[in-house]
Amino acid sequence: MTQSRRTLLTTIVGLAAAAVGTPALAGDGRKAIQLTDAHTAAPNFIGITRWFNSGPLSIDELRGRVVLVDFWTYGCYNCVNTLPYVTKLYDQYKGSGLVVVGVHTPEFPFERSAGNVQAALKRHGITYPVAQDNDSATWNAWRNQYWPAQYIVDQRGNVVFSHAGEGQYDEIERTVRRLLNATS
Repeated sequence: MTQSRRTLLTTIVGLAAAAVGTPALAGDGRKAIQLTDAHTAAPNFIGITRWFNSGPLSIDELRGRVVLVDFWTYGCYNCVNTLPYVTKLYDQYKGSGLVVVGVHTPEFPFERSAGNVQAALKRHGITYPVAQDNDSATWNAWRNQYWPAQYIVDQRGNVVFSHAGEGQYDEIERTVRRLLNATS
């Protein structure tokens, strides 16, 4: 893509984000949110060692629903800090069409244990589906680089929002609500 086309695309994404009330670029004093290209198809969940709280899921099966994909690991302090917000969002909107899929991708060898992951799910009250991604196959398919990281997938299976780290909980919820309201 040429530089001028990239600049044009950035401008269009910024204008679209402003129209829906979601900041896409830094400059307003708040931490920047990356609003991804709405035509980016969400990768599938691949190489999953084990599924907790559900059978295996795929992005194709989840079409028609809003999906929050949350990359985390139970040994990560920042990840643990986000779990109450992710769990609350799931509890609040699961009846309206939101699906949360946790992707537990270990950073350290002890985090690869299914028993340890199961204990963490119980400890944190996580009832939504969680994929154990011990070989980082899904992590790599999504080109993820951070713990924690959240991606929102629209009803057509496109990634429309991403955020790495803690915070931005209000923007995540607004994006979920906007997508859910688009179909109601």
